[in-house]
Formats: sequence, C-alpha cells, structure tokens
Amino acid sequence: MNQSTARIGEIIDNAKISPYQIVILSLCFLIVLVDGFDTAAIGYIAPALREEWGLVPAQLSPAFGAGLFGLLIGSLVFGPIADAIGRKRVLIVSVFIFGAGTLASAYTHSIESLTVLRFITGIGLGGAMPTCITLSSEYSPARRRMIMVTLSWSGFTAGLALGGMLAGQIIPLFGWRGVLILGGTVPLLMLPLLVWLMPESVRFMASSPKHADALRKVVERITGKSWTGTTIVDDDRPAIIKSPISNLFIEGRTLRTLLLWVAFFCSLFVFYLLTSWLPTILKDAGYDIVHASRIGAMVPLGGTVGAILMALLMDRVGPYRVLAVSYLGAAAIIGATGYLMGDIYQLAAAVFLIGFGVAGAQNGLNLVSATIYPTAARVTGVSWAMANGRFGSIVGSMLGASLIAAAGTPQVLFIWLALPVLVGSVAIFALYRLSTPPRKPAPNCPITSH
Repeated sequence: MNQSTARIGEIIDNAKISPYQIVILSLCFLIVLVDGFDTAAIGYIAPALREEWGLVPAQLSPAFGAGLFGLLIGSLVFGPIADAIGRKRVLIVSVFIFGAGTLASAYTHSIESLTVLRFITGIGLGGAMPTCITLSSEYSPARRRMIMVTLSWSGFTAGLALGGMLAGQIIPLFGWRGVLILGGTVPLLMLPLLVWLMPESVRFMASSPKHADALRKVVERITGKSWTGTTIVDDDRPAIIKSPISNLFIEGRTLRTLLLWVAFFCSLFVFYLLTSWLPTILKDAGYDIVHASRIGAMVPLGGTVGAILMALLMDRVGPYRVLAVSYLGAAAIIGATGYLMGDIYQLAAAVFLIGFGVAGAQNGLNLVSATIYPTAARVTGVSWAMANGRFGSIVGSMLGASLIAAAGTPQVLFIWLALPVLVGSVAIFALYRLSTPPRKPAPNCPITSH
C-alpha cells in the first residue's frame, strides 16, 4: 500500500469548521476569560484593600507591577517550554499556577505577601494566554483565522469587564477576598475539563512521528473522514537563520520595528494604567466601590466590542488605517474624560469608548505584528513587540500613583494620558505610510502649459 502525505495546514484550511474546533476555541475563550478576570482583580479590589489595610496609593504600586512582571516572565519562559514539550501540558500547568496563586491571595494579610503571590499568579497568566492564542490560531482555517483568533482573544477583555461587574456585587457582600476566591476556584475547577477535552497542538504533533496516531485521531474528528494510510506532516518551514533578531533590523525593517514597539508600549501603558487605577481614581472622585467597579469595567467591555468590529473592518479597508483612526479617536476621548467626572452616564460612555479605541485596537495590533516580518523571524518579531507592550504595562501600572499625585486633578491626568495614545496613533500612521508603495506617475501624461 502506498503511503500518501498530507500537510496539516492544508487539511484545516480546506475542511469545514467542525463542532470539535468550536469546542477547542470555546475552551480557549474560557481560559483567556478567567485569565483576564484574574489579571484585573487587583485593580478592582484596590479601593477595598486601601480601606481595610490603611494603605496609600503608592503602597499598591508594587502589587500591580509584580503581577505584570510575572506576566512578562511567564510569556518568556513558558513559550520555549511549550515548543519543547507540548502546548497542552504547559497550558494545564499555567492554569494551575494562576488559579492557585489567585486563591492563595485571598488569604493574605499584608501587602508584601500579596505582592509575592501576584508575581506567582502573573507567571501562570503569562503562560496561559499566548498558549491559548496559539492553539486557537492553529485550529482555525486561514479564511476565518482573524475573526476566530479575535474571538478567542476577546475573552481576555471580556474577563476584565466581568471582573468589574462581579466585583461590584461581591465586595459589598463578601469583601475583596470573595473576588479572589472566585477568581482562583473557577480555573482550578476547569482543569479536569482541560485534561479531558483539550487536544495537543496539531503543529507540535505533526512535527514528531511519535504523535502520528494522536494527530490522525484529531484530524479525523475535524474532517469527519478516515486518514488511515496517510502521513500527516507540518507545513514546510524556511531554514532558521542563526540570529532571527537581526531580521528585525535589516532590509529596511528597522524603522518599522521601532514604530511597532512604540505603538505597543503606548497602547498597553495606557490600557494597564487605566485597568489598574481607574477604580481608585473614581473612588477618589466621590464614586462608591460599586459604581467605580462598574464604570471601570467599561474599558475592557468596550475593548471586547471594539476587537470584534475592528477585525471585521480590517479585512475590508486595511489594518493600518483602522488602527490609526481608532487610537486618534481614543486620544480625543481620553483628553475629554476628566471633564465628565460629574455625570455618571457620560463618564461610563466615555470610558466604554476609551476601551473600544485602545483595547479594541490592541488586538488588531497583535495581528498586524505578524505581517511585518518574514517567516524565519515572525515569532521573534511578535514576541519582542509584545515584550515592549508588557514593559509598557509594567511602567503604566507602577507610575499610576505618581501620575495621579502629580496631576492633582482628573482633568490634568486624563489630558496627560491622551498623549501616549496620540503618539501610538502617529506611529501606526507612519507604519501605514511605510507599507504603502509610492504611486507611479501615469505614462505619457501630457503637460499643459498656461
């Protein structure tokens, strides 16, 4: 019998989307949802923490920064491990770490121990999210990949919004510890489901003959037909160069790389500063914890809606123009937000639009980063851009207290916050100009003299 060969990418691209793929993408969405909930939990419980422990805003900065620094470390550490031993095992370990870390945080009695546990939790969060995004991408056909990956990623911003909505209900009844107990218990309860239903990465299985039988079973569940007698292999990959980092700065890509890094830094600087500190800003402006949490939840809620609509729009008019206009509009809204503090409905609408413009565009920025570099340096280009974003998120969360104190009033603070988003818009517009080929003059164009 002749052994035929098929490529895993072509199989998934040519097959109809199966119920099995929907299950996988739904699991990824749920993991990223609880990931977002646990990432934002510290921001929503911050006002109650300050009250119970008698803290000033500056004392909360280490706890904010520790979680985000853990996210950075988790992304850097778990990525290579997942490539070596498989994504499923790393995903399960990551979910266990952030679930256990969040649950343990509910029983702390000092800001120092909370800071340590937030760092540990961040490591798990940093390992889970990119692994889920990778799995959702691998199990999505190319013709629907942008919207399907966007829907998976939107679980993160949905989790951030859910955190605010539930915190407003839980804290008055059970205190801030109730939020962390919920955020830790849910991912731990999901672990048996992940062990049972979540498959291994198809790319990982296709790259190793020992996983041939397991891969064939997964493909049969996707396509609904037998693949007995067929060897399923990974898609061809170009030769790996010695230093993929150098590919970010050659062949005219240096300026594009730097502009991309600027956009990532500015976007996540503002997003995480607002996610971490907005409930505190609103409480200081006179809102109670319930209303502060609900208004704060408008940032990620707007981001969820924005991510989906922008993914659909980018296919029609191009990503750069959509993202540049989105950041520009968000900068204008941010600058005006400080003047809307007295009206809860106008303020909630403004905060929703900030999330729509900043958090929604961030998803598109993640997708754009994968199109700038050649295949041999694509993962390096995306990961280094995201590392700059992580750095921006750490700086934003750590500087929040200092900026609040230095600004003095919400009006001044939000005008300051509009500036990084404006810089991000300019960076994206510059990327658009670099990516647009110059127009050639029409041949034989007559010159008219007057």
